[in-house]
Amino acid sequence: MAIMSDIEIAQACEKEKITAIAARAGIPEDYLELYGNYKAKIDYRYLKDHADRPDGKLILVTAITPTPAGEGKTTTSVGLTDGLRKIGKNAMVALREPSLGPVFGVKGGAAGGGYAQVVPMEDINLHFTGDFHAIGAANNLLAAMLDNHIQQGNALGIDPKQITWKRAVDMNDRQLRHIVDGLGGKVQGVPREDGFEITVASEVMAVLCLASDIPDLKARLGKMIVAYTYDGKPVTAHDLKAEGAMAALLKDALKPNLVQTLEGTPAFIHGGPFANIAHGCNSVTATRMALKCADYVVTEAGFAADLGAEKFVDIKCRMVGLKPSAVVIVATVRALKYHGGVAKADLNHENLEALEKGLPNLLQHVDNVKNVYGLPCVVAINAFPTDTAAELALVEKKCSELGVNVALSEVWAKGGEGGKALAKEVVRLCEQPNHFGFTYPLDISIEEKLDAICKRVYHADGVTLTANAKKQAQQLTDLGFGSLPICMAKTQYSFSDDPSLLGAPKGFTVTVRNLKVSAGAGFIVALTGDIMTMPGLPKVPSAEKIDVDENGVISGLF
Repeated sequence: MAIMSDIEIAQACEKEKITAIAARAGIPEDYLELYGNYKAKIDYRYLKDHADRPDGKLILVTAITPTPAGEGKTTTSVGLTDGLRKIGKNAMVALREPSLGPVFGVKGGAAGGGYAQVVPMEDINLHFTGDFHAIGAANNLLAAMLDNHIQQGNALGIDPKQITWKRAVDMNDRQLRHIVDGLGGKVQGVPREDGFEITVASEVMAVLCLASDIPDLKARLGKMIVAYTYDGKPVTAHDLKAEGAMAALLKDALKPNLVQTLEGTPAFIHGGPFANIAHGCNSVTATRMALKCADYVVTEAGFAADLGAEKFVDIKCRMVGLKPSAVVIVATVRALKYHGGVAKADLNHENLEALEKGLPNLLQHVDNVKNVYGLPCVVAINAFPTDTAAELALVEKKCSELGVNVALSEVWAKGGEGGKALAKEVVRLCEQPNHFGFTYPLDISIEEKLDAICKRVYHADGVTLTANAKKQAQQLTDLGFGSLPICMAKTQYSFSDDPSLLGAPKGFTVTVRNLKVSAGAGFIVALTGDIMTMPGLPKVPSAEKIDVDENGVISGLF
């Protein structure tokens, strides 16, 4: 029998009406704003009206350093939540929305896989409820108002060479990274260098995901710095009187989206910043709402525990007072062998020597979660048919030496039934002692925070700031931003800032080449290596395989 693709599995699912899913989550219909039969937004009034309800347990799903072999973090998050319900627990999952860039670029869909998916899969992976379009519109409205201010006389004295705000589009398009615009004569605008970033890298995305309500959203939007004057003073969106109109564009996007898993488990899908260039977490509003609805809430941070989990802890949890009860670290035997030097084409063969070489990557992530973030954790091995008993036993042995259990996750093939063992271990961990803490305190210098992340989390020898970054650190400190947390923009493929250094590299330093403040989001972005805020399409984009037939049925979407 032919193996069905993810989209074929999703299309074969008999979805329940979203009103039934909301009822299962304990959300009355008064709070629902329906987007057809299977999607709804939940009014933020729900949080205020249920403020006295105790929060459930928060479970963070993270992973080893990603490889082309794949890890299955979202699949595990969905399957674990279904597994929790299978063992009788009231559980919800809160995830990020996919960006169109990876969907049409290299990654394909981002709604889970196999029999552990959220549906309607095609909608979630494409336009969904329009949140990303609203974010792009708000971002570009601010860009238009900024350039219009300069065109109309520049009363604020903005230096066109010190404009930091870029336009945004939710698509991988390297052609737009660096452009010159405003050409064509005096009435066509002021000629200047400009550029685009992908919508998920926009500060508006970060602000939406960290805002608690509309007043907080407006306040954060108003604080965003878009440029500097000729005498070096920051210019904000508030100075341009833009935050009210931007918030009007975002008022519906701020409401979390409710959908369901293949097994009818309620799921919030909301917000989607990338973890290699932004803070990589779903919205605070969706997470807090889920905690009021369920006893166990599974959420996911982007990429590995050195990127997504670190930012989840040091930015999101710190800002809003969240405290995780347990962490799941997703790994595959195949990915660990890749870290041990095996080519992707040869990963299907047993190779204990390569597995042993690759295991330090997993063990370093485990050590970080336990000893830097102070949280109990379990390693979830996302099962593949090619995994051998000897390979699985080796992973289990090495993890047990660190006092961490391993659970085989078979959710891709079996859905919630294949996540029951993992679910039972997660429930056990949620009752364990918890010594939750941050990587660094806020009252040290910017350079000391960078050094703490690089040494404690990446296991580097330290951090090096370019002359430009040192100057920026001093400027940001002088402007009063020195006490903000750090959002590292770093390759996801290595603990270091060099994507070719696999496993658990030692003897390296991390170079920070640029620092900029996201004053509305409330963090300082540190750019390392050759990280870019606008990805490009690969040689063979996923878009080449995506199609739609005369009945509107989509194919090729992962």
